[in-house]
Amino acid sequence: MMDRRDALAGMVAMFGAQIFAPLARAAGVTPGAGMPVIDQGAPSVQVFTPDQRALMSALSERVMPTTDTPGAIAAGVPAYIEKLLADWAVAEDREPILSGLAEIDARSRQDYGLPAVQAKPDQQDALLTLTMNDALPGGAEFFKAFRQMVIVGYYTSEIGITQEREYLPVPSEYNGAFPYSQVNKVYSA
Repeated sequence: MMDRRDALAGMVAMFGAQIFAPLARAAGVTPGAGMPVIDQGAPSVQVFTPDQRALMSALSERVMPTTDTPGAIAAGVPAYIEKLLADWAVAEDREPILSGLAEIDARSRQDYGLPAVQAKPDQQDALLTLTMNDALPGGAEFFKAFRQMVIVGYYTSEIGITQEREYLPVPSEYNGAFPYSQVNKVYSA
């Protein structure tokens, strides 16, 4: 079975030097980070208010939605993000996430007259696009970190490893003539 820390290390390599600091700490690529893997136990502190948690969950589902495979919520990404921010982040790491959620909610109230968590999926997508394009204060910083946490949380989860991708701990024999049309999933190893 694939270890989540191994999967996390692979994801960190994908983001390189632009990795969100708590992800790097959790993967053990920074000095003194030999603590347990992220998903073990409850967060040491509560990072989000109930409203922030609901919004963060809704937005994580917009980044990695349910399609023919389960989305971010089913994969436990919201709990992963809170655990990551509680146990692997310092206050300055949390600030862009918390202020980003506040800016998104304020913009939703301004544009749609309702909290962002109650906005329709296409409205939430528009709000995320505003952050991605840095059209909200601190938007780009929020979006970059948030997107990384969602992607890493998803693709290091059991769902991400076994349903979105197919895990082969030891791939079968080499077949240089294997028809590409028969490849159904990307393999995780």
